[in-house]
Amino acid sequence: MLVGLEVSNDEIYDQYRAAMKPILNRFGGEFGYDFKVSEVLKSEENTEINRVFTIRFSDEQSKDAFFNNDDYQLAKQQFFETSVNQVTIIASYTK
Repeated sequence: MLVGLEVSNDEIYDQYRAAMKPILNRFGGEFGYDFKVSEVLKSEENTEINRVFTIRFSDEQSKDAFFNNDDYQLAKQQFFETSVNQVTIIASYTK
């Protein structure tokens, strides 16, 4: 998946990443690339983006299990929801 975010609080977002990374690893997920973006020249949606990253899983079941996991949902609620204003799924695919 290629994901764009509007991160409003870098410190809290970093806490989210620290909390979710062990859970991500448990489901075989990983980040490939991660960028802080200063300027978006073209966008298909009317959303702000200042962070872009790739996240991948070995299969669709692992991805779904990760995003539905109770521990992940707690980390998301505690940190993600208070540090991210917008999420844009730029691209995704399945093998």
